[in-house]
Amino acid sequence: MESVKIGVLTSGGDAQGMNAIVRAVVRTALHEGARPFAIREGWKGAVEGGDLIQEMSWSDVSDILHRGGTIIGTARSDRFREREGMREAVKNLVSLGIDRLISIGGDGTLTGTDELRAEWPSLLAELVEMGEIEQDTADRHPLLHIAGVVGSIDNDLVGTDMTVGADSALHRIIDAIDAISSTAESHRRSFVIEVMGRHCGYLALMSAIAGGCDYVFVPERPPADGWETDMCRVLKEGRDAGRRDSIIIVAEGATDRNGVAITSERVKAVLEEGLGESARVTMLGHVQRGGSPSAYDRWMPTLLGYSAALELLQSDGDPVIIGTRRNRLVRLPLMSSVENTRAVKKYTAAGDFEAAVAARGSSYTEMLDVFTTLASPVPTKKNGGPRGRIAIVHVGGLAPGMNVAARAAVRFGIDRGYEMVGIEGGLPGLVHGDLVPLSWSDVEAWSGLGGAQLGTRRTIPSVDEFYDMGRVLEDNRIDGLLIIGGLKGYEAAERMREERQRFSAFRIPIMCVPASIDNNLPASELSIGTDTALNTNVEVLNRIKQSASASRRCFVSETMGRNCGYLALMSGIASGAEQIYLSETGITLNQLAKDTDVMVDAFKNGRSLYLVVRNEYASENYTTDFLARIFEEEGGGLFDVRQAVIGHQQQGGNPSPFDRLLAVRLVNAAMRTLDETMSNGRDDCSYVGMAKGSIECHPLSHLEEHWDPATRLPYNQWWLGLQDVAYIVSNPHHHGPAHVLPILEDV
Repeated sequence: MESVKIGVLTSGGDAQGMNAIVRAVVRTALHEGARPFAIREGWKGAVEGGDLIQEMSWSDVSDILHRGGTIIGTARSDRFREREGMREAVKNLVSLGIDRLISIGGDGTLTGTDELRAEWPSLLAELVEMGEIEQDTADRHPLLHIAGVVGSIDNDLVGTDMTVGADSALHRIIDAIDAISSTAESHRRSFVIEVMGRHCGYLALMSAIAGGCDYVFVPERPPADGWETDMCRVLKEGRDAGRRDSIIIVAEGATDRNGVAITSERVKAVLEEGLGESARVTMLGHVQRGGSPSAYDRWMPTLLGYSAALELLQSDGDPVIIGTRRNRLVRLPLMSSVENTRAVKKYTAAGDFEAAVAARGSSYTEMLDVFTTLASPVPTKKNGGPRGRIAIVHVGGLAPGMNVAARAAVRFGIDRGYEMVGIEGGLPGLVHGDLVPLSWSDVEAWSGLGGAQLGTRRTIPSVDEFYDMGRVLEDNRIDGLLIIGGLKGYEAAERMREERQRFSAFRIPIMCVPASIDNNLPASELSIGTDTALNTNVEVLNRIKQSASASRRCFVSETMGRNCGYLALMSGIASGAEQIYLSETGITLNQLAKDTDVMVDAFKNGRSLYLVVRNEYASENYTTDFLARIFEEEGGGLFDVRQAVIGHQQQGGNPSPFDRLLAVRLVNAAMRTLDETMSNGRDDCSYVGMAKGSIECHPLSHLEEHWDPATRLPYNQWWLGLQDVAYIVSNPHHHGPAHVLPILEDV
């Protein structure tokens, strides 16, 4: 029986992460016994055929995860827009036996794909009538089965939370903002930065929040008339409040309410006239498309490509887009998703801006409102006297993004009428009374800083020291406590709740916000700091792989994570590791023997590099050093073995865009709940988390409903089901079955 053949193409603008999709499609198809073909140069390759349609082998997609762009190329094709060109495409595909196609691109690419699917039967009939193909060829391929994956840095497809390339583009923008802000501050200067986003303001809005910018223009919500005066007022208030720099983000498709473009040059002219100072313009342009993809744009596209390939092989249903929603993969109806996306343009053209914003989803609406508060140089609300005092403390290991969370808490708190206080040095600082008032301007520069300005400690004070803590809380009139940190913070909050019987000072609302690179906190699928640590790991593992490119070498790399293997597994998927060891699954001697045999065979068959990633708590006895020694011994000189413990680099560096945005969203929900609790005179102890994209607060008394004290892990670790994907796309000799991902949902 002839093998099923699958074609894959990338079309339209390129996006970081497209290579990860192609790699996953090719290797999943091969694993399932299908034959994958790359259609090079997009629809141009389909129309012209010949060498532009090439069968792909396992090695053809090796060493491409870290590369930007698309290795199979993309190009516009005017001929494909005509019926004659589409007919040629059909002839070239069926002549090779291809009637299943994975199309990667934006709404134009997906529309063209669906049009080809709809016209496929009639085009086949024309080809038979013209004598271009035989009737039996047409009979063997009566339909074109398609699956789409959206590759677009604009993140503009309605119905999916993140399109491939958007996260990487945010990395490029935030790198630029962080760099520009230092020179802008040095010269007390205003900068206007133009980012991509013809019809979608996602990149502009999210980069403005993550970068701590002062003003933003997005296509979906044009500013009200008189925006020029308002912008200059906001920036002048900032200078009066002590700001030395001003950064304005402009989406390329931004307009005013009359439909007139708000260009970066127009904004510059307004600033120079209204403030009497020179401004500088930076147009990031195609820098946003370039460079190596982020960790997210490696592991998520891998899942998308894997699922798209299985969708075509296991289903003959309607055309779908494989996308993401609430941190899950989803099947979306192809054309209705495209039509909903294009409807946003119609809403803005008709002046129905609220409908345009609503179409982007509730989190987009939330972040538009959040930006107003965070970017303001002074509190946005005029409250009466102080409504109480809220203290902020970090507890646990350092997590990148703690400063972002503290900054957001201070501003959300002050805006609601509270005095905000920082506790320095973790809970020992509370014992010793190391409290400092935090004003609106005190946290101005914290949005992009790594580390923790307030300091953090893992230490939970002794029983005797709880009395001292209570006295400090009473003496400083603390009415609420926000704990930003890891498991130690949750445990400390629970201890405080228990100590209420002895010390009335702890009868105050307490809220925990998850911040830990270990990603092991209850009711939150992702913690603040995890994404930054993952990006660090991927960067380090890339360099490790490059260092081995000139020799035959196995690297055994160790990641942090304690009992949780999230960092190890996702680092392995994103870096293309051949073997991954997790705390949750452990290591056995039988497993090591099998894995060593596979490794030795790989090197005998020409492999020059083999990457093993081990979670630090994968096994108490089978340590990283022990694994390296076993592999070295069994290799018999066939290859070298080196080990690399990544270590505390994972806690360092400036927070990633995702961690900055996650911190803002979590703290926004936490402070809203804390405010409601205090306003109603309650003393609830709670923790906030994000599950399936939804942010909710839970009573601390229900902690064990979400978290297992025996394993010190959440009961539901959504990512554990991804282990099979890691092996299927990295090991050519893996013979286990490929399952539709358990996280896949239908919409």
